[in-house]
Order: sequence, then structure tokens, then C-alpha cells
Amino acid sequence: MLGPRQVDQAMLFYEFSLEGHIPADHMLRSIDRFVDLSAVRGELAGFYSHTGRPSVDPELMIRMLLVGYCFGIRSERRLCEEVHLNLAYRWFCRLGLDGRVPDHSTFSKNRHGRFRECDLFRRVFGMVVSRCMEEGFVGGEGFAVDGSLIKADANRQSGIEGTTWTVPEKANRAVKEYVAALDDAAFGSATAVTPKFISPADPAARWTAANGGAAFFAYTANYMIDLDHAIIVDIETTTAIRQAEVTAAKRMIERTRTEFDLYPARLAADSGYGSAEMLGWLVHEQGIEPHIPVFDKSGRTDGTFSRKDFTWDRQNDIYRCPADKVLTTSGTVVNDNQFLYRASKRDCEVCELKARCCPKEPARKVPRSIHEGARDMARDIAKTDAYATSRRQRKKIEMLFAHLKRILKLDRLRLRGPNGARDEFHLAATAQNLRKLAKLIPMPEPKPA
Repeated sequence: MLGPRQVDQAMLFYEFSLEGHIPADHMLRSIDRFVDLSAVRGELAGFYSHTGRPSVDPELMIRMLLVGYCFGIRSERRLCEEVHLNLAYRWFCRLGLDGRVPDHSTFSKNRHGRFRECDLFRRVFGMVVSRCMEEGFVGGEGFAVDGSLIKADANRQSGIEGTTWTVPEKANRAVKEYVAALDDAAFGSATAVTPKFISPADPAARWTAANGGAAFFAYTANYMIDLDHAIIVDIETTTAIRQAEVTAAKRMIERTRTEFDLYPARLAADSGYGSAEMLGWLVHEQGIEPHIPVFDKSGRTDGTFSRKDFTWDRQNDIYRCPADKVLTTSGTVVNDNQFLYRASKRDCEVCELKARCCPKEPARKVPRSIHEGARDMARDIAKTDAYATSRRQRKKIEMLFAHLKRILKLDRLRLRGPNGARDEFHLAATAQNLRKLAKLIPMPEPKPA
């Protein structure tokens, strides 16, 4: 039977419940349980005037930004359109059916002004981490650190040679932020090497080909996660070089100790964090077990004995060579971080193993880092079952970076400058933690009527 024709007839009264039209299993329902922004207004109260036209509610803007980063909506203009049309987004943002969506330009004005001045995005991230800790999902026993390259909003074709670039007279915001970060160990002072190319639009973005393909301008998002449930406990933005990533790891460890009172017993990372200085810092200054491969270039490829062929006698502070001769040190630190152990020239001249030990020198010398004790500890840990477990768990941080780029669509930054990258990384990490909470704590079953 053919149904009746639907004719648009305006009703005088409607009964419509926004709450009833949001599916019970919608992600925003799960996330909303863990979003408490009641403290935001108090944090920003000092940045608003007591007179004039009422401003846009800052909690509304934060909720809209969380929607955008949770669902990979990168454009704020498009985000405003989606929130205007989507009932679930309106419900999450507390807009109702007739609430007015703010203009997209409002986000830019607040982000470069009061939000950045009070470090609001960092505070929101910290609130979510604290909630994860309250729910028992941060054990604090084992952490993992790593960094991932994120393309900057800079055209690789417009880069100019680093040796010829100068600060323009009329500098934009990104250039000013770059100049301000020249002495920062995570940016300008991370290395003395002048970049091959610099982007005039975003000079803090580093020209890199670390991914193995074509070079591009990038920043590094550095994560530190708890190994129990892969909760992101801290994040740091740096330039795209390894030295800066090590600096970021130190900052995150110290900051989580200060802000969240977390004292990890072990740290898992790849070999890029296995330098002698980093291992020494972890073991001797922080008391953290390094579940990290040792970065070691002492092996030789010319057929002569390597340092591992010499036996270290800790008690007597000497090395013994394969011919059982003694190498001693004067105790003087050379090359900034090494002791030099020398064999006797008299012993080496008559040794039948000289051709395999020091064929071009009168006597053998063996360098030993001042942090070699920490390196030996890392080598011993690498032989344990706990180390194998940490290596498997460390893959969780790589999965988070894959989720960041593929699901949240943050494979390329939209904002420029160190502060812009920092804002994006904090919002994205906050969204990832909220999605993780929603997954770990399912929605309760609805009560029967």
C-alpha cells in the first residue's frame, strides 16, 4: 500500500529533547563524564574586563576544540559549521538547540591572547591526566618516551638557505617566537649546526629527512606515557633533532615529578636515548632503571681488539688486555667525559698480540666514559626478562603516534611557531587521553524504566 504523501506543515508547538536524540553509545557521551572544566572560568577571570559586552564562554570554546581534535576536524571554520549542524556536538558543548555558535575568528583571538598567557591548554591536559590517575590508570612504575616528526605548515619549496636567512624588519608571530627560542635547549641551542634550509613563514620548523624520504620542515612531538594503560602523562614540543628529544625527555621526567608526584622506577626508550650522558643522568641523578639499548660505537671493524675484549676490574680500577696485561689511568678526564686507560709501552712492544691490538701505535689506549657504570647497568638490564617486557610495552607509544596521525589527522600542523605547535600537541594529547578513558571505562547500562 502506498503511504501518504509527506507535506511540510508547520506545527504550533514542538516537544524535542536533545538529550534523547544522542545515542547511548556515542563517544561524546563517554568522554563527557571525564570533562570537568568548572575551573576554567576561575583561571581566566583575571584576563577579562568587568565592563563591556559579555564574552564568549571559554568553556564552550574548549569543548568545541576537544570535539575538533577528538574527531579529526582540523579547520576551526569547519568546526563551527559542524557544531552548528550536529546535535551530538551541540549537546557536548552545552549549546542546546538555539545556542549561538561563536565565530571561528574568536578562537584565534583567544588562543594568541588570554589562553596562551595563562597556559590554558596545558592546564586542561593536566586536569585530564589527574583524572586518569584518580581512576587508577597511571601506575607510575614504568614510563616510556619517544618523539615523532610532525610536518609544519611550511612549504618546502619556499625554504631559503640557512646561512643567508636574516630576521626581517616586519617579523610575523612565528618569526618572533623563533627568535625568542634561540637560547632554548629544545630549539635554537639544541645544536650549533646551521639548518640547511629555513622557512620564512615558520623558521623554528627544522628541515629534516629523518623519515628516509624527501626532506620537509617539521617539529617533534615528544610523548611520555605510563606503560600500564598507555596514558600520556606529559608532552613536550621541540625542534626536529635527536639532541632536543633527549632534552625533552629530561624535562618531562622532572615535570611529572613536580606536577603529579610520579617517581618512575624504570624508563623504556630506543637507542637514541642511550647516550652515556643520558644513562648517567637517569641512574645517578634520578635513580631510574634505564630499559634502553646502549648507544655504543666502541666496536672496531679493522680486525683489531675492541674495548669489549678488555676486562674491567672495578675493584682495582684497571683494565686487563687479552694478554692479561694491565692498563691504568691517571684519573684525568679527557674529551670532557672520558678517562683514558693506557698500557705500558714495555709490555706492548714484546706482546705477540700487538698486531691485533695496536699495530700502528706504541701502546694500547682504552677510553672509558665517566658514565660507564650506568652504561654497564643498562647492559645488564638488557639481559633480563623485565627488559624484554619493557621493549614490548614500548610499542604502545608508537601506536599512539600512529593514532595521532591517522585517526586524529595530525600528520601536518595547522598553526605556526613553537607556541602554535605546542597548543596543537597538547590538545591532541588531551583528546587521546579522553578517548582512552572512554574505552577503559564503558558507559553504565541504562536503568530499566
